[in-house]
Amino acid sequence: MTEPLLKVENLQKHFPITGGLLGRQISSVKAVDGVSFTVNKGETLGIVGESGCGKSTTGRMLMRLIDPTDGKVTFQDRELTSLSNSEMRKMRREIQMVFQDPYASLNPRHTVEQILEEPLKVHGIGSQKERRQRVRELLEIVGLSSYHAKRYPHQFSGGQRQRIGIARALMTRPKLIIADEPVSALDVSIQSQVLNLMQDLQKEFGLTYIFIAHDLGVVRHISDRVGVMYLGRMVELSTSEALYDKPMHPYTQALLSAVPIPDPEFKRETILLQGDIPSPSNPPSGCTFHTRCPHATEICKQKVPEFKEQQPGHYVACHLY
Repeated sequence: MTEPLLKVENLQKHFPITGGLLGRQISSVKAVDGVSFTVNKGETLGIVGESGCGKSTTGRMLMRLIDPTDGKVTFQDRELTSLSNSEMRKMRREIQMVFQDPYASLNPRHTVEQILEEPLKVHGIGSQKERRQRVRELLEIVGLSSYHAKRYPHQFSGGQRQRIGIARALMTRPKLIIADEPVSALDVSIQSQVLNLMQDLQKEFGLTYIFIAHDLGVVRHISDRVGVMYLGRMVELSTSEALYDKPMHPYTQALLSAVPIPDPEFKRETILLQGDIPSPSNPPSGCTFHTRCPHATEICKQKVPEFKEQQPGHYVACHLY
């Protein structure tokens, strides 16, 4: 068995809540509360969940854009959580990110050429002539033209901007790309183009993806394995096929029952969850899903379920198993 490219162990991020006259910490928001998973070379791991479940915070912690409260992130046998800021800056040559909003993630004062050259300048790669050549090459690869290099971001559509964001992530030839909801701000017709582009680039450059999204259809299209998050914790993780065909966790079952199927004859029972998602600053005791779970028993209220392998490669955190 080969060693995974990325290994995440018990990753946590608690944001302090301050109050009172002196601004002391009175509580904390458990945005991510003990997430563990691995990513193998060349695969796509999808991470799904409702808004506020901690999936984007997880992605940002892997890049060390946010420092974790606790836990370990190991990339190619190097522990990222113990690196200094300057060492981590060098490591970002190998790990890049595509952000959710193509409107906000590109500097409006810079031309596309300046935006794409910046990662190369930061890491001291190539001469000015080589950098400009690489910019033009990558613009063609992501489906734009080399003459677009002199334009500014406001002169492009949302889909084109996201292509520029993908080109920027590829500039340093990284091994891992963390895509944080890269298509959620785009029209449906453009989404498929960007997803197909990402898959083509993965084959061409041997990339590994962590694909964060809340759209289960999009994740199914692109992912080899899928992890489902709820209120800061991973509740289920398995191959895409097994998760969609036979979801084990009641939360995953409810999520998948809401996905529309393009067949008017097909009837499927929709599982309606009771109540609202609890606050991460005051999560329920035991299993955090027990307040909305149709199968909750007494043990669910008291004990946190262990994230265990129930079938080969299929992990679930639920007392039902």
